[in-house]
Amino acid sequence: MDEIVAGSRTAATATAAAAAAAAVMGFPTPFPQLKPKLIALEPPIGGYPRSRRLMRLRCALNSENVPPMTVSITGATGFIGRRLVQKLLSDDHKVFVLTRSATKAASVFPASTYPGVTIAEQGDWEACVRGSSAVVNLAGMPISTRWSPEIKQEIKRSRVNVTSKVVKYINHAGNADAQPSVFVSATAIGYYGTSEIHSFDESSPSGNDYLAEVCREWEATARQVNQQDVRLVLLRIGVVLGKDGGALAKMIPLFMMFAGGPLGTGRQWFSWIHLDDLVNLIYESLINPAYKGVINGTAPNPVRLSELCERLGQVVGRPSWLPVPEFALKAVLGEGASVVLEGQKVLPVKAKELGFSYRYPYVEDALKAIAQDIPTRLTTRI
Repeated sequence: MDEIVAGSRTAATATAAAAAAAAVMGFPTPFPQLKPKLIALEPPIGGYPRSRRLMRLRCALNSENVPPMTVSITGATGFIGRRLVQKLLSDDHKVFVLTRSATKAASVFPASTYPGVTIAEQGDWEACVRGSSAVVNLAGMPISTRWSPEIKQEIKRSRVNVTSKVVKYINHAGNADAQPSVFVSATAIGYYGTSEIHSFDESSPSGNDYLAEVCREWEATARQVNQQDVRLVLLRIGVVLGKDGGALAKMIPLFMMFAGGPLGTGRQWFSWIHLDDLVNLIYESLINPAYKGVINGTAPNPVRLSELCERLGQVVGRPSWLPVPEFALKAVLGEGASVVLEGQKVLPVKAKELGFSYRYPYVEDALKAIAQDIPTRLTTRI
């Protein structure tokens, strides 16, 4: 019997490996994807500890005292950008969506549902930036693909060129009264390189691999903004967890098909952050003058990938039993497999020093909150 089970598992691994790798890395799969919708931000299971409730009360009072902002956003139609737009509109701010495709942006932000959004194609970006009190830069081609030399150039170019354009528009906005007062520019924890044994914080040096090179150039471009008059925040973002996109939107369907499991050894570090926490961190960066320089956009408790998969399986009522072999990932993704086979343990020292209050500091609570917003027909009740 054991031999039959082992044989079945080997066969299943061989047939599912390529599909699993493609799904987690963003390739099309035959499994249904979870559709985005406007949802309320809910508290974690069991509510907040008293100290955190007090912190959130202070933050809520501060938010009420924030004067109305007009925020220009690149990458607004993406996974993070959509939720940020919802957050800003819910607090009565206005948003300029800076896009290359007005048609796509209008489908994501229809005027009837998002009356506070103005969609601007590239010819109107400069005027929008000049009319904004803040700018958030989230643009960049996804890295979840096979890295050919051409793709690698485009990954870097899509980040550096948009950042350079936005910086130019901010710097040319005229006097300090006309300039945006804050520029929040996304970057990534890929800046640090990878390690199974070392931890990284904002003071750690850059790595020496391809993604570290991309992040260095990306950040160097953002630093060209006029920092005498504009407060610059560089958010080095980890793996963002949410049901509407990112890794989980690809992983959950696999788990529901009993095809879930870690990638490679599963020992690689997984530095994650819940989407709501990241959006709140961006928002706090916009309104709080103490936020400046590099800030790691990760949760305070990173986990090994095997633990994430185990917790995810528990939450959705499925086993985490089908690892994707390293050779299969490399066969499908080539050099791009390093993104998932190698990890880094990144700690948000700066955010904690600033007193940022995480809604989901532990991955189990984050996954439970996400699972509660997935249709009940897909999950086992917790």
